[in-house]
Amino acid sequence: MNVLPSSRHNQAQARARRLQPRPAAASFEAERLHRKQRLAATFRLFARYGFDQGLAGHVTARDPEFPDQYWINPLAVHFSQIRVSDLQLVDHDGTILQGDRPINTAGFTIHSALHRARPDVIAAAHTHSTYGKAFSALGKKLLPITQDSCAFYEDHELFDPFSGVVLDDSEGERLAHALGPRKALILQNHGLLTVGPTVEAAAWWFLTMDNAAHTQLLAEAAGKVKPIAPDIARLTASQVGTQQGGYFCFQPLWDWIVALEPDLLD
Repeated sequence: MNVLPSSRHNQAQARARRLQPRPAAASFEAERLHRKQRLAATFRLFARYGFDQGLAGHVTARDPEFPDQYWINPLAVHFSQIRVSDLQLVDHDGTILQGDRPINTAGFTIHSALHRARPDVIAAAHTHSTYGKAFSALGKKLLPITQDSCAFYEDHELFDPFSGVVLDDSEGERLAHALGPRKALILQNHGLLTVGPTVEAAAWWFLTMDNAAHTQLLAEAAGKVKPIAPDIARLTASQVGTQQGGYFCFQPLWDWIVALEPDLLD
């Protein structure tokens, strides 16, 4: 029986314990389908988490072949009913290139500015989640009070002040400027916004940020919180706030929602 040398054996064991990155798609078409499927799954998941609020809420995914175009949900279709075939393709000017339904004007204004300002952003998510709205009314950033909230330590910003529904191009540009190179933004008196280099990461960061907001609201209501020390918070952010971590954390949710609601792939 052949036995690997100790060092090679240890390396092989380490690889076996490590989640493997997704291989590059073989074509634009394959990558487009991947992004659209994860985008549709994101809406189904957000519905399960109660992130639907009337006509509000939008998530986008940049098209892999035409980076100045992106896929977005149609207006007035409940998140729980969105399928791959329902997604609409728009450009930075708001022209609907594929699809025959209206889109959220504020969604176009916000996302077009973000995608234009951040070529690294593949997906962006914004909804009027309850805890996100409640926390945004405090007009402050998240504290590193748990391991999970450290994912946003020094990687999110506050967009202040609230100036109404984001319908003006200059307001979208100001929002993108406030986000800067970070992965998340608290829109004061409005809600949360997250971005990512994959649809999976952007969706996971939104779920996690809403949870962090909920946690801080509960903790501060109970008493005086004790934030994690800056050096430890910074270290923890490097461990739990990575792009790869966001991607991998989404995978169990993908498996779960596709098993429960396979029609989302239609």
